Formats: sequence, structure tokens, C-alpha cells
Amino acid sequence: MTGIGEAWRLARQRIDRLDARLLVEYVASCSHADLLAHPTRSLSALQARRLDALVRRRASGEPLAYLLGCAGFYGREFTVTADVLVPRPETELLVELALERLRHLDEPLVADLGTGSGVLAVSLKCLCPRASVVAVDLSPTALAVARQNASLHAATVRFVEGDWYGPLAGDRFDLIVANPPYVAADDAHLESGGLPFEPRMALTDGVAGGDGLGCMRVIVGGSVRHLLPGGWLLIEHGHEQAVAVRNLLRQAGLSGMATWADLSGSERVSGACLAGWRD
Repeated sequence: MTGIGEAWRLARQRIDRLDARLLVEYVASCSHADLLAHPTRSLSALQARRLDALVRRRASGEPLAYLLGCAGFYGREFTVTADVLVPRPETELLVELALERLRHLDEPLVADLGTGSGVLAVSLKCLCPRASVVAVDLSPTALAVARQNASLHAATVRFVEGDWYGPLAGDRFDLIVANPPYVAADDAHLESGGLPFEPRMALTDGVAGGDGLGCMRVIVGGSVRHLLPGGWLLIEHGHEQAVAVRNLLRQAGLSGMATWADLSGSERVSGACLAGWRD
């Protein structure tokens, strides 16, 4: 029988030390304190085999969140499966910018396009309970994960299946947020890190020889028909796409274009508003 301390030692010879610890704690259903205080606590043969399989998957590059079935985002834990992207810390900037634009509104109407796991929609509903939030995704399996996360956090969000604005005909919003696919289809990064394990349709628009902006053109181009006067569109993009996205916002007839950097200093979110005031 292998003790959890020895299992951790062996696992961290193959993968990152923290990842190894989290996988041991997950398999053994123990805390970090348990691991340190009771390193001789035994793993069963079944647990040892399960740990070995998870370590092998992590060593192959599979994201830790898929192995644990969850990931943290803006102070909350969310269910994550291979049907959705792993939430990124840089996407938390979208939440902060959205909240700044919702605070002065009594009952804001919010749309989250391409919701994936639902982290944006659920976080905004939890942090701004008076908002009415609708979340759209083309993938029914992603929507199942998003609904699970909404239930987990007791967040009332309306989830609809469809392609961007497709199921929102006639609807207008005070705020539209989107973290769409923005990696060019032939970008070599799609074959490195953990990206081969994540849903390709959530990473790239799939346009051969394209610039990765195909989905953004649809989102930005359609925004003027779905924003209320004074409403904002906030969209996450690649760190080298800010100028191109601001040009799209300008061409769409939006105003007040701006770009914001994430904590690493990369230009990560751009946005603009529809001129006018809501009655």
C-alpha cells in the first residue's frame, strides 16, 4: 500500500508539484493539511491506479481542470468538462469591466454570447442580482455544463441554444459580453499546451487562412441591432488583435472605443457603446 505522502513524491517526479498535490488530494479525498500531517495514510489499490491514470493524462498535457472536473473563476468554483474551455484568469477582466457598466442601472439586461461553461453569465448574475441575464451557445453539451453551474450557484440565467444573435431576434440589451473564438485556424499554438484537449470550435472560427476575427465580425456587426441606447459591447480578444477589434467597433457605428489590459499587461478586452440614452 502506498501512503499519500509517497504518492505525492512519486507524482511530482512526473508533473508539476502543485498539480501532483491537487491530484493526490482529489483521489484520496483529503485536504492539504491531511497530506502534510498524515503522509502515511494509505491509498487503496483502486485509488493508486486512478491517480496513476490522472498523472499520465496530466503529463500528456491535458488541462488539470478536466482531471479535477472544476476550475476557479472570480472567487467561485465552476464545473468544467472537455465540452467547454477552461476558464482563464484574464477573462476575469471582462467581469470587472461589465460590473462597472451595470452598477448605475436598476434592472440591466445582459447577454453573454458563446457562454461555454457559463462563468461570465453566472458570475455577473451573482454579482449583480438585479440583472436579467441571457446566455447563448451553439453547443448543447456546453449549455448543459452552464446550466449545472447556474444551479450550483443559485443563479437565475436564461440559457438558449443558437449561433450568436440567432435566438435573440428583437432583443436589446444594456450590456453584451463575449469571449468568442479568436485564434487563427492555422495558428501553431492550437497544437501545443493544453489546447489540443479543448473544444476546437471554442478556440478558432475555423476559417482556413483567416485572421481569427470571423466570429468577432459577426458579434460586432450585429451589436447595433441588439444594444439599447447607451448600451455597451465588451469583447475579449487575442493580445495582438486590439487595433483590429477597435476598427470593427468603429465600422459598426459604435462610439467610445477603448481597450483594457489584463494583469500581465496584455491588451485583452475592447469595447464600445451605442450612442444615446435609455429612457
